Amino acid sequence: MKFTRHLALPVLAFALLAGTQSCKKDDVETTEPTPTPPAMSSTYDYEFNNGQVVPTAAYDGSHMDNVTASITVTELTSSTARITVTLNNTIAGETYHTHAHDAADPNTTPNGTPYNESPNTAVYTQMIMGNGGTVSASQDVSMSYADITSSYEGFFVVHDPLQPITTTDISTYLIVGSFARTQAATNLSSMTFPYAFNTGQVAAAYAYNGMHDSSLSGDLKIQELADGTSRVSVMLNNSMDGEMYHVHAHDAADPNTTPNNTPYDETPNAGLCTMMVTGNGGTAGGSQMSSMSYADITSVYEGFFVVHDPLQPITTTDPTTYVLLGLFARN
Repeated sequence: MKFTRHLALPVLAFALLAGTQSCKKDDVETTEPTPTPPAMSSTYDYEFNNGQVVPTAAYDGSHMDNVTASITVTELTSSTARITVTLNNTIAGETYHTHAHDAADPNTTPNGTPYNESPNTAVYTQMIMGNGGTVSASQDVSMSYADITSSYEGFFVVHDPLQPITTTDISTYLIVGSFARTQAATNLSSMTFPYAFNTGQVAAAYAYNGMHDSSLSGDLKIQELADGTSRVSVMLNNSMDGEMYHVHAHDAADPNTTPNNTPYDETPNAGLCTMMVTGNGGTAGGSQMSSMSYADITSVYEGFFVVHDPLQPITTTDPTTYVLLGLFARN
């Protein structure tokens, strides 16, 4: 028994020592788990449709051209992603249809469009309600981040809510560009000209005489388009709700040659600017296309910018009925 006891003690000590060394070895070899990489995300910005994709199909409508958009693609899993579209400077209460359209050979599509005319609902189709400012909508898709941003070939389209929806008339698209791709800079020129209420800036005798509030002001924007033509946009600030403002360009003229000695042609220049803007109690506007070039309008053309008083009968011979009056597209 003594022999057995003496033998057991060294064996027990050896076992304890071995166990301790084994634990220490395990501690040394234990490694931290590999951290999960952060989800990938990219944002792509889009300008207003000024003919960047199809030079002859710049937007042609009454929506103001200050709308911009972005697409953000965010990785959810290795095989899914979230697509978020953000629209800026929207019209409150109007519904913006936003679509992805697969790229296609225009020789194979019914109307010669460079895309499939049916939106790709599996990539992105959403309706976004305008709120007067910035608004967004998202869609989760069964495509990887890499597939959307590198492999998928298509177009991003924002339809004009003020016109009937069409997937064939590109000139009705507020925004159009390659889907989830960096857009090339267009370097198209643009300039905005502010106009104060008519207090006789052109001539003291022409100062406004009427009941309209003098808080009204305006902005005239000339935008160069890709095909060499221009978009003329007008925004009226502090407009009267529900009142119709007639807005005109009048060519400059020698007053000795005009029927009523006005320093302008009394017939508006319809090819440059003749539009009606409905007041909304705040900022209201409209736009039209002109065949004149940006350079011709802003440097060569000589004429007047006129906004008629909606509270008086329209006349092109009495400048005292003009709530805004100034040289056209000049500071």
